[in-house]
Amino acid sequence: MTAEAIRNEITEQLRRIEQEEQVRILYACESGSRAWGFPSQDSDYDVRFIYVRRPEWYLSIREGRDVIERPISDQLDISGWDLRKALGLYRKSNPPLLEWLQSPIRYAEPYRTADRLRALSAQAFSPKASMFHYLHMARGNFRTYLQGEQVKIKKYFYVLRPILACEWISQFGEMPPMGFNELVERLLPRDGELWHEVRQLLERKKSGEELDYELRQEAIHAYIDEQLPSLEERAHSLKAADTPIDEQLDRVFIEALQEVWGLVLP
Repeated sequence: MTAEAIRNEITEQLRRIEQEEQVRILYACESGSRAWGFPSQDSDYDVRFIYVRRPEWYLSIREGRDVIERPISDQLDISGWDLRKALGLYRKSNPPLLEWLQSPIRYAEPYRTADRLRALSAQAFSPKASMFHYLHMARGNFRTYLQGEQVKIKKYFYVLRPILACEWISQFGEMPPMGFNELVERLLPRDGELWHEVRQLLERKKSGEELDYELRQEAIHAYIDEQLPSLEERAHSLKAADTPIDEQLDRVFIEALQEVWGLVLP
């Protein structure tokens, strides 16, 4: 299926979700390897979205399901969060949500909600919480896939990217860029074996070469072994964020209901 056909299919599935669930999709984007910049030719499409229900849904004493999931096919996975759930996670500096908002591949943004959240991102971002999120991701993938002499070599990307994200946070104190290439170019010295191993592996993955079990990459492995304890020490030294933005997020929620459904408050 061509890229245009896939995009049309995604648009159609989002429209169907709106009709079947009686919601409005505020924002939809690509997440995962395609958005990070290291897809292979057979990479899945991981579509993530934020939606809002009708105002009366939020007034019930019963808590409704706040996630919509549509595993469409082996190639296409679509899921989204209700706006109120998303705002609750946003106030905790949830890195996946912050990444969605800066995704380079956007499928829908008919309302202003995403822009309002981007405008608050510097206040919402917590370096400490985000570093621990990425460290947890890196350690989990390293422990699961990269032990022994023979390793699942494509999983290096799923350890390197969160490590580089941590390094970015440590150096610049801000949300890291989504693109893997930008992280590599800004943070890894170009004159070393590490940089060449990473670039070579990236070119192999993008070319569609099957990356399965191979001998481990020694320079990359040594870098990971060195970075994980160092980054954890630096993460512990950071102060927790203390910039309450609850009132601003309440306003984002109300303005979304007004913009989408024409809500009029007394």
